[in-house]
Amino acid sequence: MHNIQHSQHSIFTAISYLNVLMNNYAHILKASEKYMRVRKNDVHIPISFHYAMKLAENYPNADRDVVAAGIILHDIGWFSIDEDDIFKKGFQTENYLQSDVRYLHESEGVRLSAEVLRPLGYSEDFIKKVQTIIDGHDTRGFARSAEDEIVRDADKLWRFTVTGVSIASDWFKQTPSQYCARLLTDVVPQLHLPESIEMAKTDLVETEKMLCCDVI
Repeated sequence: MHNIQHSQHSIFTAISYLNVLMNNYAHILKASEKYMRVRKNDVHIPISFHYAMKLAENYPNADRDVVAAGIILHDIGWFSIDEDDIFKKGFQTENYLQSDVRYLHESEGVRLSAEVLRPLGYSEDFIKKVQTIIDGHDTRGFARSAEDEIVRDADKLWRFTVTGVSIASDWFKQTPSQYCARLLTDVVPQLHLPESIEMAKTDLVETEKMLCCDVI
C-alpha cells in the first residue's frame, strides 16, 4: 500500500511540475490558440509539450524557452491547409513525409510563428531559432541542434500514448494494433535521443495493453 501511495505521489508531483512549466509558456499557447483547432493540434501539442519538457530535463545545455516555443508552434502551419488535403496528401500517400502539403505546413509554420511571437515581445534572434526548428521538422532527416532533437522527438512521442494511437490510427486509416506495429518499425528508428527511445517503448507496451492489441 505504501508503494502504491508513493507511486501516486510521484506521478502527481511530476504532473504538477509539468503544469507549472506549461503556465510559464501559456501565453504562447493562448496566442496560437486559433491555429490549434485543426488536425487535433489542441490535443497533440499539449501532450508533446509535456514530453519535450521531460526530455529537456536531461539536457541542461538546451535552451528550454526555445524548446517550449518550438514544440508549441511547430505544427501551426496546418491551419493554412485544406483539411481534406491534410489527411489525403499529408498522411495517406505512399511518400507522405515528402508531400507538397508537408513542406507547405512547415513554411506556413515558419511564417505564422513570427506572427505569434513578435507581439509577445520575443527578439528576432529568438524567433529565428524557433523558425529554424519548425523549418523541415518533418521533411528533414536530421536535427540541427539539441533543441531541435528534443522537439523532433517530442513531436513523435505523443503518438505512443493511448490518445495518440486513437487519433493517428484514423489519420493513417489503420486499426490501433496496425498503427502500434507501425510505430515500432517506422517511428522508433527516427528518434534521436536514448531517453526518447526508452519512453516510446515503455509507453507503447502500456498502450498495446490498454487497447487489447494482442486480441483486436
